[in-house]
Formats: sequence, structure tokens, C-alpha cells
Amino acid sequence: MSDAPASLDERLARGLAPLLDRATTSILLAVSGGPDSTALMHAARSARDRVQVATVDHGLRAGSAAEAEGVGRLAAELGLVHTILTWEAPRRDSGIQAAARDARYRLLADHAARIGAGLALTAHTLDDQAETVLMRLIAGSSPSGLAGMRGERPLGPGIRLVRPFLDIPKADLVAYCGRHGLPFLRDPSNVDERFARTRLRRLLPLLAEEGLTAARIGRLAARAARDDAALEQRSQTVFSEIAASSEGGLRLDGHRLRREPEAIVLRVLDAALDGIASDHEPPVPKRLERLETLVLEALLPALAEGRALRRTLRGVLIETDRKGAIRLAAAPPRRVFAKRR
Repeated sequence: MSDAPASLDERLARGLAPLLDRATTSILLAVSGGPDSTALMHAARSARDRVQVATVDHGLRAGSAAEAEGVGRLAAELGLVHTILTWEAPRRDSGIQAAARDARYRLLADHAARIGAGLALTAHTLDDQAETVLMRLIAGSSPSGLAGMRGERPLGPGIRLVRPFLDIPKADLVAYCGRHGLPFLRDPSNVDERFARTRLRRLLPLLAEEGLTAARIGRLAARAARDDAALEQRSQTVFSEIAASSEGGLRLDGHRLRREPEAIVLRVLDAALDGIASDHEPPVPKRLERLETLVLEALLPALAEGRALRRTLRGVLIETDRKGAIRLAAAPPRRVFAKRR
């Protein structure tokens, strides 16, 4: 059952209060005009002297510009400064939702930097978290992926992205808008069966009947995030102990590394690759699969047997020697031979 209206008002205020107190600069609210972000904008109106609003117009459907202007009118009624950020990049036929999401965060980061905002808030809900975790589960994600969306993460230099409503069901925010007479939009893409997230959204009530509720999925994400943080802390400690700069790359103590659990070995190698690899990386699930194959089937056996190994992954040359050293450096460019005529 949803919270009573009064208690929900208090809950939203409690969720925002630490962020409003913590911010020493402006705060940017990402408001699409849906019930979730509309509730966020209304709940944050008391800090209008420090809060600004931005709406990203992706231009993916007719009327999107008018919808963004409607958000601007409501923001003005609440005494908040509003800006429309327009995505003008070339469109792709496939992966449009992922491309739009990347563009949205990039535009928000750029705008936050322009106005001097140290925090950017989005109104992702418990329902959004459940959908994200299920999508990553289907994709065969790692425990890090099953942690879902983080409550807070870096968005840009000196800017943090915060999601204060991740433990609040969407239905509660719809009820909040109704109680306060707030108009909101309904995005047609949310019921478009072409998108995997939409199809999962339709399945959530059926899963809930079997006991797999959004709240339980949210608890799974929280536990996975807790365990992921512990693994990350340990892997950073190990990395600092065994890594050293070497001839434009890195040198790792392989014998020391292979005494760690496989999960730590994978994270240390991933961090080492991140420090050298180019920005053009494959999607995360495929990237992790390739790293696991290399580490478990080649690297660790070579270290255990004292064999030399030479492999390339993500544009990085990885070499081991018979003494157990691992060296990583940018792989030389591939030689291209002209075809004979």
C-alpha cells in the first residue's frame, strides 16, 4: 500500500533535505515532465534560490518541444529557473534509447558545469531500479551490474549525479502529483513494445504475484551494491600494492595477484586496462566476458605454470614472463597490407 499523502510529503522532504543542506553550489534538477520528475521539482521548490531545472528535448517525437515548454511554465509557477536542452546529434536506427540516455546525461553535465551546479538530481524510482536490475540480469551482468543504478555517482568534473527517490514506488509519486494538482506527461515510449524495458515493465506485476516485487529487487540491488563496494575497495588496495609504472605502461606482480580470489584478479586487471585502453570499448557485458576468458583460461594458468603469455585486449598488449611479471602497454597499431592487383 502507498504511503498516506501527508507522510509521503514528509518522506520526499526528508530525502531532499540532506542534499539541499549539503550543496554549497547550485543544484540542477532533471525534469522530463513525467510524474516522477514533476514531484521532484515540486518537492524542491522551497530551495528555489539554489535550484534550477533543465528539460532535455530529444526531438524523438512530435510535440516534444511543446512538452518541454510546458515543464518550463510549471517551473515558472514554482519560481524556478528552467532551461531546455536540445539533442541535435545524428540519430541511429538501433539503440535509440541508449543513445538518448547517453546524450541526456552529457547535456545535463554540460549545463550543470555552465551554471556552477555541484549536484544534478534525477527522479528515478524503485520501479526504474527494478527494471534496470532485471535487464542486467537478462544480459548476464556481473554483481556490479546487478547493483543497478547507484544512488549517487560522478556525472562530470566536480559534479555528482544523485537519485534521491530510488526507494520510492512510482505509484506514490503519481499520487503526490494528484494530491497537489500537478499536471504531468505520459511518455508514449513507456508503452512501446519495441523496447525491452517496456516489455519488462509489463512483466513486473506477474513477477510480483510470485513474490518478486520491485521492493525485493531493490533490496537485491542494495545488497549487490554493498558487496560491490567491498570488492572494489579490496581491489584498489591490491592494485596499489602490486602495480608500478613501466615503460609507458604498467607492471603488475603476477605471483602476488594470483593469490587473490578470482573476483579481485578480474577487477585489478580491469582497472589496469582502464588506465591504458582507448575510449572505444565494447559494451560492458561483452567486455567482462572477454576479460574473464583471458584471465581464467590463459593468464592465471600461465602464471601458475611459469609460462610466458602474450595477448591483446581492448587495444592493450598484455604480457607475462616466466618470473611472474605482468606488463600492460598500448598495443602497436595493426599493420595493413595493400592488396595486390
